[in-house]
Amino acid sequence: MTVNVLITEHLSDAAAQWLADRATVQRCRQDEDGFADALAQAHGLIVRTYTQVNAALLDAAPSLQVVGRAGTGLDNIDLDACADRNITVVHTPDANRQAVVEYVLALMLHCTRPLLPMHDAVDVKAWGQLRTDAMAPWQLSELTLGILGCGRIGTRVAQVARAIGIETLCCDLVDLDLDQLHGARQVSMDTLLRDSDIISVHVDGRPENRNLLGESEFAAMKPEAILLNTSRGMVVDAAALATALHANTHMRAVLDVHDPEPIEAGHPLLGCPGALLLPHAASRTQAAQEAMSWVVRDVAAALNLPVD
Repeated sequence: MTVNVLITEHLSDAAAQWLADRATVQRCRQDEDGFADALAQAHGLIVRTYTQVNAALLDAAPSLQVVGRAGTGLDNIDLDACADRNITVVHTPDANRQAVVEYVLALMLHCTRPLLPMHDAVDVKAWGQLRTDAMAPWQLSELTLGILGCGRIGTRVAQVARAIGIETLCCDLVDLDLDQLHGARQVSMDTLLRDSDIISVHVDGRPENRNLLGESEFAAMKPEAILLNTSRGMVVDAAALATALHANTHMRAVLDVHDPEPIEAGHPLLGCPGALLLPHAASRTQAAQEAMSWVVRDVAAALNLPVD
């Protein structure tokens, strides 16, 4: 029997070819012509971030046996609907951890140690002014980092922060032991918001986390707080954040994820002072993209295809 696998978003060429050597592979986005026909014949489905695997999609895929998410979270997959239909769900929970952690470190350094490149020769006076302008008000080691959500990525951020010498607080739904925290101190969310100079968000996409950070949370932060969000766009109440940034010109927010994506015209944070909006790029390294693409191995195993 021919085994059909539908790929709706990007996979590396090597991983896609590996799968094509074992099954009939079709690439088709959810918004393209031909998607419905391909889905109806699919035994396996591989998605990334923007394909919504919900009950309606699954009802249109009567032969589907496995859904593979080339990524970490499963927010765009209705796990209950898959379970009801005996559809296996696989993903790559560790594939992009290092890439995201490096990105978070880069954002912290960008906010605290901005670079001023020179493009032309300068005289002594201009040289002195450049060096004056480059004076950073803080070193990271003088600041307190608050990590909101201490899963795979949050705990790795804590480990890196400890190596650099940053005092670190963390807040999570569950109590964590000291080895998991890498020297960070677990505190309540109120304490983390009040005492952190930089807040890095690493929570999942469960419905309860929608607008987790809103008006009262922004008001509780330090006046010069820096908010970093590389987790889920829906975690931040964008309208409330825009209001807070307009009211407090010392506060900054660096957001790599948004709700919705792509950002639409009229989004409250577009052009907002203190807001740096980035195009969901935290995991965009070749190594991470390749590692996520190899979800094809688990998809093949679920379909009883050879994996050696």
